Amino acid sequence: MAENRRGSGAVPISVAAIYGEMAEPERAARAILGPMHAALAETRHRPWPLPAHPWAMAMSWHDLLFAHWRVPAATLRPLVPSSLAIDEFDGSAWIGVVPFRMTGVRLRGTPALPGPGAFVELNVRTYVTDGAKPGVWFTSLDAASRLAVRAARTWFHLPYFDAEMSCATDGDDVVYRSRRTHRGAAAAELVARYGPSGAEFRAAPGSLEHWLTERYCLYAAKADGTVFRGDIHHAPWTLQPAHASIGVNSMAAAAGVVLPDEAPHLVFARRLDVVAWAPERAGG
Repeated sequence: MAENRRGSGAVPISVAAIYGEMAEPERAARAILGPMHAALAETRHRPWPLPAHPWAMAMSWHDLLFAHWRVPAATLRPLVPSSLAIDEFDGSAWIGVVPFRMTGVRLRGTPALPGPGAFVELNVRTYVTDGAKPGVWFTSLDAASRLAVRAARTWFHLPYFDAEMSCATDGDDVVYRSRRTHRGAAAAELVARYGPSGAEFRAAPGSLEHWLTERYCLYAAKADGTVFRGDIHHAPWTLQPAHASIGVNSMAAAAGVVLPDEAPHLVFARRLDVVAWAPERAGG
């Protein structure tokens, strides 16, 4: 992913002035943020403007399965801070189990290292809003990187856990295994085979697929209850219908959520390049 290596000093002009004067959001992003990442080439789809300061981390996500189930909002309420509303679609809250792998994980201005910058990950998520910015709330994130787990717990205040994990391709399919090994954490395991089952598409606004995937911030909380929001950016998701054979799935149960006895809603994504900003106190 190429970057423009121009100087990254502060730009002495207001964000509002730039956005008011420039017809192209992409031109505004360049003026505000300086060096560009490939993920910032497309910004018109964002539900709110890019942050007015440079991104802090870049990464690529690969071979994602979005497996989602309807659940009552009341089931999730104990897992989410009271300052955040549980977002609903078609009268239901949703919980997702999302296995994938990451590459190119790096801080701004540093190269990605082949070992620490590439690892398998698995998250369990639901959807929340602070009233203005709908985002993602993670009940857990498992990763096959002790460094990533500790850095994300400290910096992003996210509930990351150590796990033994593998993710391999077999033709178009992905063969995936994860078993949580984090000391003192609830047991959690996923064994699945999944892959695409149809043509690529971009989700239409108003559709469930769009609601589940087109989210441009995450929320997290410190132990004292302080809620933080971290902005992210990427191009619109390129999705595909998916099939999945899930042999073992205790990921939601580890958070106290019983999944309904029905088939999940499935979509697949092959790759997405992402940039993320440092978390800031929500509502600040």
